[in-house]
Amino acid sequence: MRSPAATTALRPFITDKLFLGLSLRDYLRSLATPGSLTAIGILAIGIPVIIYRFVYGLGAATNLTQANPWGIWIGIDVLSGVALAAGGYTLATTVYIFGMRDYHSVVRPALLTGFLGYFFVVVGLLVDLGRPWNLPVPMLFSFGTTSVMFEVAWCVALYTLVLFLEFSPALFEWLGLEKWRERAMKLLLPATILGVILSTLHQSSLGALFLMVPTKLHPLWYSPFIPIFFFISSIIAGLSMVIVESNLAHKYFPSRIEPGHAGDLDRITLGLSRAASVVLFAYFFLKLQGLADAGAWHLIGTAYGAWYLVEMLGFVLAPCLLFAWAARTSNPTLARWTAALTVAGIVVNRLNVSVIAMNWNAPEVYVPSVMEIITTLTIITMGILVYRFIVNRMPILRLLPQYPDTH
Repeated sequence: MRSPAATTALRPFITDKLFLGLSLRDYLRSLATPGSLTAIGILAIGIPVIIYRFVYGLGAATNLTQANPWGIWIGIDVLSGVALAAGGYTLATTVYIFGMRDYHSVVRPALLTGFLGYFFVVVGLLVDLGRPWNLPVPMLFSFGTTSVMFEVAWCVALYTLVLFLEFSPALFEWLGLEKWRERAMKLLLPATILGVILSTLHQSSLGALFLMVPTKLHPLWYSPFIPIFFFISSIIAGLSMVIVESNLAHKYFPSRIEPGHAGDLDRITLGLSRAASVVLFAYFFLKLQGLADAGAWHLIGTAYGAWYLVEMLGFVLAPCLLFAWAARTSNPTLARWTAALTVAGIVVNRLNVSVIAMNWNAPEVYVPSVMEIITTLTIITMGILVYRFIVNRMPILRLLPQYPDTH
């Protein structure tokens, strides 16, 4: 039985740390916003759908078959999720390894987005696996060291832990655990180095999965260079997602932002735009090299070729030029819209590779079920709600003055 002293000590923690200094009634009343009600509605429908999937299996909840075993849960929840969470290793490398302190104010939001991205990638993967409770077997008891999936599974698991370690100083500051925070701060650099190694491995290995299906993936998207394409595009995704996330955070969490930080955000946005433009330029010409290597120029005139041009011109070359123009003219608004376009392009690319251009010549066409779409929306909503919960409480967007080593 809890002692009266423990109960008395627990109440301020709950009120101050969890309810933002409000009473339970006032806190619940503060949640009655259109966004919160929409999220509650999605969860009210989505969580029972996920339970239904586990009770009755994939066959009852999805349109997946032996011919089309990968659907939007892999294309969006896993492949796109891993790419869009790459801002964690991209910004951590920029700040902690290269020492570019000008970007320090966005590294914690990037690490938080990265950690939550990977965490919910794992959630999406567990939903997608036919028997997720057997996952420890190949990872712990029957090592498949020649399997790409084995390497991806271990790298994602380890990198999720690394991201939590990189994010943990903010958690310990919030909880007032100074000694634990000091230990975590000392591990930031080695954790970042390990994170870069793990990210390089699994970002490229996700592309290497498709080397095993040369006859199933359309020739315009299949290439021996696809692991390189996946790795380079993850850098693009990370840079663009940091721009999008920081802009949304400043818009929806203004009370959590450092005073006078809007000007710094514009400068940071333009700096990230320059980097994204350069990487997009390299990515575009590497993709052309892959097209030339495959001798697939003649396929440009087909229906799939038209869609390939939409991806290449609309979601790669156009953002490359727009990012460059935004940086040249010091136009952060254009850079933010371009970043959103680029994020959409990454999702389009991952869906093209995993769903649209997969089994392109098979008679059976995969169309996601309503339950698959609802599940994806539910997982994304969960990530947004957890992000909002953490940002409203922990020192993510505004650093605490009593910890000068984080500034």
